[in-house]
Amino acid sequence: MKHHQQTINAPVSCSGVGVHSGKTVSLTIKPAPVNHGIRFVRRDLPGHPGVAAHFNNVVDTSLATVIGAEGCIVSTVEHLMAGLAGMSIDNAIVEVDAYELPIMDGSAGPFTQLIKSAGTLRQEGSKCYFKVNEPISLSENGKSVTVYPADEFRITCTIAYDHPLIGTQTCDFVISRETFEQEICAARTFGFLHEVEMMKRYGLARGGSLDNAVVIDGNHVLNEGGLRYPDEFVRHKVLDCIGDFSLIGMPIMGHVVASKSGHAFNHAFLEKFFKEKGSWETCTLTSHPA
Repeated sequence: MKHHQQTINAPVSCSGVGVHSGKTVSLTIKPAPVNHGIRFVRRDLPGHPGVAAHFNNVVDTSLATVIGAEGCIVSTVEHLMAGLAGMSIDNAIVEVDAYELPIMDGSAGPFTQLIKSAGTLRQEGSKCYFKVNEPISLSENGKSVTVYPADEFRITCTIAYDHPLIGTQTCDFVISRETFEQEICAARTFGFLHEVEMMKRYGLARGGSLDNAVVIDGNHVLNEGGLRYPDEFVRHKVLDCIGDFSLIGMPIMGHVVASKSGHAFNHAFLEKFFKEKGSWETCTLTSHPA
């Protein structure tokens, strides 16, 4: 049986606040046809311009992943993109009425539930993959990302912070819809109180609060209820990787090993990956994985 492309079964909506803008934004995910990919549309701008969720359209990675084209930008797309990729949605239109996506609770959990509530529609087109045949690697200043050949999409991620609450953490997941839903999607973004205060002083993180991030002050997690997982920090980095890597346009069949990477470095890796055309091929699958 061939693997088919998928879209959502019905439109679904949510609203929330942009973490950096502080602006309330409404978001609607709609079904899209075969080979459409994920495309964002700005309903608040004249003519409703849109931008494809593709790494070639990434215009900024300093605080979040920002894509732009046709006179519009859409900011902080990584958690929704992780939700769509984690739930195996290939084609969708995402309409927003502001430039920054809602941060929700700082994880991909609310987006995942939204996509789940819409239901999945199997489409006629075959799902295509980037199949990695030879390792591709990028390393710089202690950061590294390598992708190795594998029969599945697997991520091994390591973070290292000179902080007693975080320290060095590693996790390893074969990415499937079930694993994403149960082990990854609820991991929240995190930051240190002094960083959040500094960002707010410069007009950033206006919407940032304990409702949408894990905030660390000294040796304490300030959030009531503490962490969702003992290693929530590194799990969130896996979530970010899934969102960032989905911008290559098709799922990857390979084992990604990332160490101390972030949005900017993941983006630099995607550019290198795409150039090394002798190291991968595109293919459709007739068996595992689902």
